[in-house]
Amino acid sequence: MTVGFLAVALLSLGVDAPSPQLYSPRFVLDHNWVGPTRSYEPEPGDIMLATDGSLFWLLMHNLALTSHPTHSGILFRRSDGTMAILEGGPHDTLYCRTMDALPHLDSYAAEGRVWVRRRANPLTKEQSAELTAWAEAQDGKLFAIQRLGWQLCPLRTRGLFTRFVGKPSGNARQTFFCSELVVESCVAAGLIDARTARPSATYPRDLFFDSSINPYINKTLKLAPDWDPPARYEGVGQVEKSPPKGIIKGDFNLFGNAKSPNQKSAK
Repeated sequence: MTVGFLAVALLSLGVDAPSPQLYSPRFVLDHNWVGPTRSYEPEPGDIMLATDGSLFWLLMHNLALTSHPTHSGILFRRSDGTMAILEGGPHDTLYCRTMDALPHLDSYAAEGRVWVRRRANPLTKEQSAELTAWAEAQDGKLFAIQRLGWQLCPLRTRGLFTRFVGKPSGNARQTFFCSELVVESCVAAGLIDARTARPSATYPRDLFFDSSINPYINKTLKLAPDWDPPARYEGVGQVEKSPPKGIIKGDFNLFGNAKSPNQKSAK
């Protein structure tokens, strides 16, 4: 039984449908469920952060001098009014995609841990419209697998020269990795300062903690107080057996064909 069918059935019986929950927001990356909880209604500008138990991706991140979480995305309102997530390389695919918000969050929750940094200050209509236009224009661009590999090299954007390199590229860039796309999205919507943002030098862990081992990122990237601290996400019911809207069956991931959200991710 799908979550949507269950919700309709409960409503027809006069019973309130279950909703996703966010636990207590805190800058702690652990396995604990710390209350109190609150119902979660996705809003434009919220940031998703996710991780799982993949030793391969943990090793790759460790070689880049970072660690969990290993992926990120940003929520926005589509032109048709539905909520979606823009993400670079969802479920190890090689494209940037826009996907239905709650099914996609649930697909990551089925694989591991998910947190949401809610906007403490809701976006204005103008900011939300800018985010929508930007996000929909990025759908289908390539995941930046080659540039992600450069993050393992000494001469990378995240290093001694971050102050001078890794600046926003906007629509001129045709490939993105996940956290880079989140920061570029925030710049496009006017949510963070384009003068100090360094999208291609920012990792998901920086977005989680508002701190970084990179001195420049540590000084300039502070999502609080405009975003709440990360809150652990708990979905409702079972994950759909088909990919969320936005993941194309023909997409290839790093380990073969695109998979359904209920399949174990290698990332």
